[in-house]
Amino acid sequence: MASEKINVMHICDHLGWEGSRMHGVKRLFTYIFPRHDTERFNLSLVSLRQRDLSEERLEKYGINIYYLGKHKFSPRTYWALKKLVKKENAHILHMHGYGATTFGRLVGWFNRRATILHEHANLTGMYPGYLAPVDKILARHTDVAMAVGQSTMDFTLKYRHTIPERTKLVYLGAPMEEFYPRSPEETAENRKKFGVPDGHLVVGTVTRLHPNKGNQYLVAAAKKILEKYPNTIFPIVGEGPLEDELRAQAEELGIADKVQFWGFQADVPAVMSTFDVMVYPSLWEGTPLTCFEAMGMGKTLASTRCDGLMQVLDDGETVLMCEMRDPDGLADIIIRLLGDPGLRERLGQAALKASEKYDIRNFVHNCEDLYEELHEKYFGEGQRK
Repeated sequence: MASEKINVMHICDHLGWEGSRMHGVKRLFTYIFPRHDTERFNLSLVSLRQRDLSEERLEKYGINIYYLGKHKFSPRTYWALKKLVKKENAHILHMHGYGATTFGRLVGWFNRRATILHEHANLTGMYPGYLAPVDKILARHTDVAMAVGQSTMDFTLKYRHTIPERTKLVYLGAPMEEFYPRSPEETAENRKKFGVPDGHLVVGTVTRLHPNKGNQYLVAAAKKILEKYPNTIFPIVGEGPLEDELRAQAEELGIADKVQFWGFQADVPAVMSTFDVMVYPSLWEGTPLTCFEAMGMGKTLASTRCDGLMQVLDDGETVLMCEMRDPDGLADIIIRLLGDPGLRERLGQAALKASEKYDIRNFVHNCEDLYEELHEKYFGEGQRK
């Protein structure tokens, strides 16, 4: 072997969403890359698309990134990726996204590299049908399929046609050494920093401003909540193409001064520390990283009964839940929380306790064990290299 270390290449379709600097999978890379054992593993990252032009780029985290700059349907992607796999002597291809899992598995198949398909959400109803025959063929050339939650696993088995005995439920997580409960003094300082008026309650969300996040239902719910608790603000933290639409909605409801758009914030723990209630008005999710982060900070959570959220949260124990697309129901559970500090404390402490099993280091260690197992299978003594 050219190297004693195991060379792992993560492959993704792209590193950004329209108008959003740091989406979930991109943030995941910032968590997992620095936490791998560098004595045992070399990690690299490949984006099939053009160079990431956002202000928050992964290169600043010391991540080795290649950009292929290919169109999503370009057959040249295969050859560019094959060349890069050879250059990096990549032993294991860990893939995220439809394009990445298609071209990556083809390269793995024809060049005898271990392959991991990593599915991040239940996309039932949005799965492109033209991929079905491709996924059926490539399923037997997939060493392991990872799914971030049970509903995502069901989707992966049914639509990606992965082999059941090779499909694993593997939860993500957050770096709990960064996401922990802040002291009252630090919380007060952060509220001052973000301009929270004295004596106000804060009901916020950290999100992408995209359709699946359901932020329009939070804005609608805010109107009803303010009738009961007028000294409340609703920070929506994040970026995305729906910002203008959400601003217009708040303006039309006459609550533009209460629904505040804080934009992208790099210091997520500081933002979350200001919240009395953290809200997930989602329509569909995998298992959002912000959920694990908020749990680690002991925040009080309110959410919809969205598939991915229901995998890690327990209604009445670690969260209060309502139906999706129901602003009145969302308002009702938030009103209940705002009126009962004892309930907020109980739910927050239960969420904090539950977060212990979602430390991102657990995910990294599981991956490292899997990488070593696959490396032995493909490149161990007596195996053809």
